[in-house]
Amino acid sequence: MFIRYQFKYPRPPKPKAPRVYEAHVGMSSSEARINSYREFADEVLPRIRANNYNTVQLMAVMEHSYYASFGYHATNFFAVSSRSGTPEDLKYLIDKAHSLGLQVLMDVIHSHASNNITDGLNGFDVGQNSQDSYFHTGDRGYHKLWDSRLFNYANWEVLRFLLSNLRWWLEEFNFDGFRFDGVTSMLYHHHGINIAFTGDYNEYFSEATDVDAVVYLMLANCLIHSILPDATVIAEDVSGMPGIGQPVSEGGIGFDYRLAMAIPDKWIDYLKNKNDYTWSMKEISWSLTNRRYTEKCVSYAESHDQAIVGDKTVAFLLMDEEMYSGMSCLADASPVVERGIALQKMIHFITMALGGEGYLNFMGNEFGHPEWIDFPREGNGWSYEKCRRQWNLVDTDHLRYKFMNAFDRAMNLLDDKFSFLASTKQIVSSADDEDKVIVFERGDLIFVFNFHPENTYEGYKVGCDLPGKYRVALDSDAWEFGGHGRVGHDVDHFTSPEGIPGVPETNFNNRPNSLKVLSPARTCVVYYRVEENQDEGSNNSLVGLEDTFAAADVAKISDESTSIESKDSNNVDGVKETLASTDVSAEVAKISGELVSVESEVRNLDKEGRDDNSSFYRK
Repeated sequence: MFIRYQFKYPRPPKPKAPRVYEAHVGMSSSEARINSYREFADEVLPRIRANNYNTVQLMAVMEHSYYASFGYHATNFFAVSSRSGTPEDLKYLIDKAHSLGLQVLMDVIHSHASNNITDGLNGFDVGQNSQDSYFHTGDRGYHKLWDSRLFNYANWEVLRFLLSNLRWWLEEFNFDGFRFDGVTSMLYHHHGINIAFTGDYNEYFSEATDVDAVVYLMLANCLIHSILPDATVIAEDVSGMPGIGQPVSEGGIGFDYRLAMAIPDKWIDYLKNKNDYTWSMKEISWSLTNRRYTEKCVSYAESHDQAIVGDKTVAFLLMDEEMYSGMSCLADASPVVERGIALQKMIHFITMALGGEGYLNFMGNEFGHPEWIDFPREGNGWSYEKCRRQWNLVDTDHLRYKFMNAFDRAMNLLDDKFSFLASTKQIVSSADDEDKVIVFERGDLIFVFNFHPENTYEGYKVGCDLPGKYRVALDSDAWEFGGHGRVGHDVDHFTSPEGIPGVPETNFNNRPNSLKVLSPARTCVVYYRVEENQDEGSNNSLVGLEDTFAAADVAKISDESTSIESKDSNNVDGVKETLASTDVSAEVAKISGELVSVESEVRNLDKEGRDDNSSFYRK
């Protein structure tokens, strides 16, 4: 008997800045099989919430006949992919995410359709005069690299079909927005094939621009935001089309964010082709900040594109085979692993902090998953071996994967606490190619990244805006992140005025104040300003790691659940089910155990007070 799923939880409020966890439900199991929507909801969503993400982006939701297409060859635009369960199961997943305070975005494919004439849209007349009417005829209607059909966006029926599709997913399934795939292909008649965009405006506004597709995207964003004003809509566009992130009312295309797709390409180039000593801090900082002011971007060091078969993730590029043999904490880390974990943390964090107004991570990359993903296909003998994520690696206490995961959780928490991603204040005060140090301010935080393989700088002079006292907010070299605990977290850093007030050219690195810090090799440290009225022993500005889970997860879930229970007594069972599946007590006990273990290790290693570093947030 069919029972329609009834949503129990309201949509969470739109975050100031999206911290997106990109996921594929089908390959999210630790076993080599296809995972289900309900298993993902009960087993993976709590992990995402515990790492302080606020948004989940789901791939491969639309039905697709060829599993190895990652869901990008859609055959039925209104159907939920049946491999992972029923439509009601997907609703359960979305409702569970909402109960945890997570927005859910759908990876929507309106840029093309499967070429499959057996069970796809292609080959059906769908009420039109000819089977080609939904698609352009000839070469214009076929994408030669994707082997797929291209929509005729000038056709009224196509517009009605695609727009109603967006409304269907918003209203029937309670999605909170979309990530539009293949927008570059839609915007131009050449689909971006063999085109290197340089920023010349003639590349954007010419006969090469598909005006019909631009109009459709404007209509789509108008519709989405009229149905759901707080929707989050992201464009996958590598070209940097001007106005893509501006409201339609201002003549823009209407997206909330654009994916900063050039950033992962830069990191791959550096890791594959450049020696550490030749890395250019100026080039890195320029690549991360190369976007138009007022057009928001979601930055990422790696997405699913870098995790698929034939490519390597950042962690794999850094450590390769030693990810299988050198990740045990029971032995000293090799130079390769030491470098790999340090740079994994730094690359992800500087991409987040400097690369955009939002951040994206693909499932498993937060802890440096050692394998690519692959789906059953003819090329691998229809094997499910790589159709998985090895969660056991991060759950095993004596493996170093936990350090990268802990840092990922911490950098998300830093934004949760200080909202630096949403700040329009972003100033790179120094990008020194000789020192290999990048210093910048985001919001009122000061970030110091030392990429030098060997040099540790004592008393390193750092420019800043506001005068006062600064303390460490986050330190990649802390013990709990697999570091060496070289930076003291109980040290107060006082600023000194620089130059003539009001005359920037007389200042230090164009900043009116400066402070001196310790900057160890291959580390990043963030400093926050202590307010004058802040009590010396208070915990108003920062929270300790012990409080993180309780404040950000347990209390949030419990408070929301209690509120929902009081509003609707019929939801009591649903609330209890959510709390039980989240297994809060087990997570708290596990984290507490790890903290006790870390504190004990620190005290044994250093009797002179470095056990204060057992928390990356100073109370």
